[in-house]
Amino acid sequence: MQLILSKLFQFVAVITSKYNIDESHGLGHSMRVFQFTEEIVKYEPFYIANPFVLEEHRPIIQTAAILHDTCDKKYREEADGLTEIRDFLLPMMTPNQIAAILSIIENMSYSKVKVRGMPNLGKYQTAFNVVREADLLDAYDFDRSMIYHMLRNGKTVDEAYKDAEHLFATRVFKHADDGYLTTKYALEAHPRLTQTAKLRMNNRKCTNLRVI
Repeated sequence: MQLILSKLFQFVAVITSKYNIDESHGLGHSMRVFQFTEEIVKYEPFYIANPFVLEEHRPIIQTAAILHDTCDKKYREEADGLTEIRDFLLPMMTPNQIAAILSIIENMSYSKVKVRGMPNLGKYQTAFNVVREADLLDAYDFDRSMIYHMLRNGKTVDEAYKDAEHLFATRVFKHADDGYLTTKYALEAHPRLTQTAKLRMNNRKCTNLRVI
């Protein structure tokens, strides 16, 4: 899978440049989500009924984690992006693997889960949970949220801070209480990442006050 991983990250670099996908959803985010999936896959087998499914579906998990935002509807038409992902993967993976990857990517966004509820992906449900929750864990990066509001929405630093603060209060800090975290790793990471984010928010606010 090593050669394929290099191709996957290169694909992300090409797509982010082509469609002006900013750094909040670009290559760095892709790498971090991939790393979170790797950590979950190592940790989770001790806490699930079928631990072997994670290794069996690891190529699917890795690929979905890396490519998931290359078809983000905030930046391009989702259907076109999914088609582009499928065509890119055809020489490297089986049709069943590709179908599972596309299904995970198409159903994993926070907004879709919030509106539709948790989808049922059958035997790929655990793979879906890992990728979706790895993506959620990278959302605890307060600076990343500010970057999105500044680059995508044209906000000033102060405006971006307020928007990010609201997002964290109404969404990110409530992930566990709202039932969006199911893996043992994500549930245990939630309080630690929440505390880190709150410290970062406070430091950012104090820095802004000193500058003013």
